[in-house]
Amino acid sequence: MIIVDSCGWIEYLVDGDKAGEYAKYFLETGNVVTPTIVIYEVFKKVLKDRGEEAAVMVAAQMNNTRVVELSESLSLLAANLSVKHSLPMADAIVYATAKALGCQVVTSDKHFSDLDNVIFI
Repeated sequence: MIIVDSCGWIEYLVDGDKAGEYAKYFLETGNVVTPTIVIYEVFKKVLKDRGEEAAVMVAAQMNNTRVVELSESLSLLAANLSVKHSLPMADAIVYATAKALGCQVVTSDKHFSDLDNVIFI
């Protein structure tokens, strides 16, 4: 299982320069884990840039993955990882979710570049 970070979803959805590299991770959505914070970030970006109809369609696509809600235990793990690795809140939640589920994070976000179990594109 893998987690595609928000930047990866956005890059893929807007057919950015790295969309092809991200596309292979979306071939089997059953292997993709999506923390709810990623849904928030991607929905917000698409809503702002393309409107509500497009944002709702993207949210529906994201719901075809294994969605993981933020629990108390994930919150505490995220806070610890944030302090340890100087991660912003959303990135810490993504990384904590990956740690808790034994997933790799696929991302282009520089905050993840030196962390274990990260596929950096």
